[in-house]
Amino acid sequence: MIRVYTGKGKGKTTSALGEALVAQSQGIKVLMVQFLKGSTYMGELYTMGRLGIPLIQFGVGCRWSGMIRTGLRHCSGCGECFRQNRDPNVALPLVAQGVEFLRTQIEEGDWGLIILDEVSHALNKGFLEMGILQELIGLKPEGLDWILTGRDMPEELLPFVEHWWELNPLKHPLQAGIRSRRGIEY
Repeated sequence: MIRVYTGKGKGKTTSALGEALVAQSQGIKVLMVQFLKGSTYMGELYTMGRLGIPLIQFGVGCRWSGMIRTGLRHCSGCGECFRQNRDPNVALPLVAQGVEFLRTQIEEGDWGLIILDEVSHALNKGFLEMGILQELIGLKPEGLDWILTGRDMPEELLPFVEHWWELNPLKHPLQAGIRSRRGIEY
């Protein structure tokens, strides 16, 4: 099955991670690939590896990530990491490398669940063609599930998926100006 977590709210990656933990607890081999995210300070980057779930990033990260991770600095929301990953000169080769990595993993791995985190950004910015994503998903051996995450997932995918979740905020501390908290939001 193919599941999508999209929307303007927080929790898309977190939902995918929850499903990854459930799958792994049942002996299902899980792989997570993040598009246009890299070497950041997010807790999942470190935790997933400790739990035996590989999380491979194809993106440029925050130059302050080491300090943010240790608590010596707080994310200012400057957006530098996002701007770098939106530059076609940076993003196109990274996404192409991610696609080739996935082709190899689908052919050679025995994965039961593959998560494509933030894949909507690569699609929406034109760094990944919809046809290539559909081809990758079509390569799947029997029993391989997919989870696709990211804001503004193209509805063109709707006919191909079994689950589609829209996560939208009704209320969140960030809306009141409360900064993100280490160990909670990252």
